[in-house]
Amino acid sequence: MKVLVVGSGAREHAIAWKLRQSPRLTGLFIAPGNAGTAAIAENLPVKASDIDGICDAAKQRSIDLVVVGPEDPLARGLVDRLVDLGIAAFGPTQSAARIESSKAFSKELLFANDIPTAAAETFTSRIDARNYVEKKSGPMVVKADGLAAGKGVFMCESREDALRAIDRMMGDEAIFGASGSTVIIEEHLSGREVSAHAFCDGKTVAPMPFSCDYKRARDGDQGLNTGGMGAYSPALWLDEADETFIHKNITEAAIKAMADAGTPYSGVLYPGLMVTDEGPKVIEFNCRLGDPEAQVLLPRLKSDLLEICWAAANQKLAEAEIEWSADACVGVVMASGGYPEDYETGFEIAGLGSLEEEVMVFHAGTALGEAGRIVTNGGRVLTVVAKAASLQAARAKAYSNVRRIHFSKVHYRKDIAAPAQDARVD
Repeated sequence: MKVLVVGSGAREHAIAWKLRQSPRLTGLFIAPGNAGTAAIAENLPVKASDIDGICDAAKQRSIDLVVVGPEDPLARGLVDRLVDLGIAAFGPTQSAARIESSKAFSKELLFANDIPTAAAETFTSRIDARNYVEKKSGPMVVKADGLAAGKGVFMCESREDALRAIDRMMGDEAIFGASGSTVIIEEHLSGREVSAHAFCDGKTVAPMPFSCDYKRARDGDQGLNTGGMGAYSPALWLDEADETFIHKNITEAAIKAMADAGTPYSGVLYPGLMVTDEGPKVIEFNCRLGDPEAQVLLPRLKSDLLEICWAAANQKLAEAEIEWSADACVGVVMASGGYPEDYETGFEIAGLGSLEEEVMVFHAGTALGEAGRIVTNGGRVLTVVAKAASLQAARAKAYSNVRRIHFSKVHYRKDIAAPAQDARVD
């Protein structure tokens, strides 16, 4: 079976790495890929956002299945176009992808189906949004309605912070363009965050293990929000009752609600959750695998990812064999200094050949430079992933190998999966 993976990040490298293990795979292509994917597949010079280019590439190479990694092409309707061409695709349709591409749509779905979430109001007028905030006090969350590369959420400690966020999104600065022309203002939830992923085919839901990511740039959850600075799985602190509640009352409830609304959801559904004193609540829905969560989940998958994606794309997920390893996985993101703000690229990456056996390095912002050298080419550069019998063994192995890799102005958090963050970690 010939497969095309769409995307260029570490998530897509991890997907390709897992697909490469399938005995059914006869050809693997990635558009556009990166320096890491070039070693295991054929990179195609087509941007993930180029819907026409992706479709043309799939037709020209007689692709059997397209696996879409990032949210942007899903929101642009790539799956719809591929299906119209008779090409199987793993991922939600454009209408179903609204669960991530429009936070206002997502909130309406949650409220209408009694799925637990933060109280919120939606605004299309900056004046109305400001007037609403003027009557509030204490922490609140201001979100851009549309896609903003994981950076469209402002955790506001005060009324002044919230007003400033509204002005930046809805005023002349318009930092997120049309994505910020509508904003959602939510109550601030307190608790612990957890990521709940599941394979779906419109009806059947197959939960993945829980994972936890780190969105802030600096240790101790300080600094600006990023696309994610590291992750671990499993979430040992999450109790069985909450796990069951999440599967039944959030993930399965959302899939049923989408089907009932005439927009069946297929692919990966990823609710980002806050486990509060009142129980788990949805912070946001995502219409694809998380990044960096994918990098710590896929190494734990013992089954054939290609078989699962094919089954989901053909509404036969109930027939797929899905088995997970009991081992733990920890991933540490190595980023360019200055990320998520200004940073430089083009620095040679050294030490990739000196890592321990079975340690995985998934590339994101990398490119091939002169004489085949691998150089930095983005904000998040690599995710270094280790698997072991315990979280702390995996953590120690991951950081030991992070220290073997070098490039100018490298930055990474030192507290991914730190023992103090998990009372049940030995």
